[in-house]
Amino acid sequence: MSKPHSPSASKPSKPAPAAQVIEELRPGQSIELLKELHILTREGKLNQDTRRKLKQVYHLYQFIEPLLNDAFARNPAPSLADHGAGKSYLGFILYDLFFNVAHRGEKTSGHVYGIETRSELVAKSRELASRLGFARMSFLNLSVQEATASDQLPPVVDIITALHACDTATDDAIAFGLARQARHMVLVPCCQAEVAGVLKKSRVLSLARTPLAELWRHPLHTREFGSQITNVLRCLQLEAHGYDVTVTELVGWEHSMKNELILASRPDQPRVAAINAARERLTQVLNELGLGELKARFGVA
Repeated sequence: MSKPHSPSASKPSKPAPAAQVIEELRPGQSIELLKELHILTREGKLNQDTRRKLKQVYHLYQFIEPLLNDAFARNPAPSLADHGAGKSYLGFILYDLFFNVAHRGEKTSGHVYGIETRSELVAKSRELASRLGFARMSFLNLSVQEATASDQLPPVVDIITALHACDTATDDAIAFGLARQARHMVLVPCCQAEVAGVLKKSRVLSLARTPLAELWRHPLHTREFGSQITNVLRCLQLEAHGYDVTVTELVGWEHSMKNELILASRPDQPRVAAINAARERLTQVLNELGLGELKARFGVA
């Protein structure tokens, strides 16, 4: 007959799932928000997939938090506009981590705007913000072009974000940022087809003019090279307006192949020589690749 089980011989029990969740999260994070964003399961737990999503969120936030701190250092009531907001995933996360967690409600000013063309997503975001008590969030049913001229946003918007804004929507977000004198821009471009279309149209002429056209002779290369050169032109455009530009990668952003992150910040004293050099180089690249018809798109007179 087996011996009775002795409590003293018991192995240490594993922490309860709820305790594991608390250890993974930053103190003060909204559990309800994380459930809404499917970062936590309905039971308030983390599994392998949701843990990966949480890691991605923290990775993106580490790039944007210093920009928010800089904005508050310069302006007691700064603003952030998120273009192509969708379900406002990014805006909610930034609001929760920065206002509710990093500063525990000490930041009582500042505002986050979500700009989205789909009215049903705007309505859902408004309802969620109200339910969570995120009072300094607004959601506008506007295109980026409409937002550029809208009086529903302040004349100066300190930070612009555009996460996976498709094709020319990233360019529209840049135009918005320039018009609203943004101090910082955070861009993750996606699905860029416009430049590739122009390259394809002028392929025969380009092949006769320069051997470099071999870079986009085949359709697959046209698409890939078009996407690459689009971001190069965007960086030059931002530099031509006085911004310091860094290009990096959203490491571990597995849900999308489009993980190029462009960070642009405007210093207090932009370097005139660097601005002039970027303008000249931007014009040269457009001319060399036969993209003259896109000069207006990239701000070349």
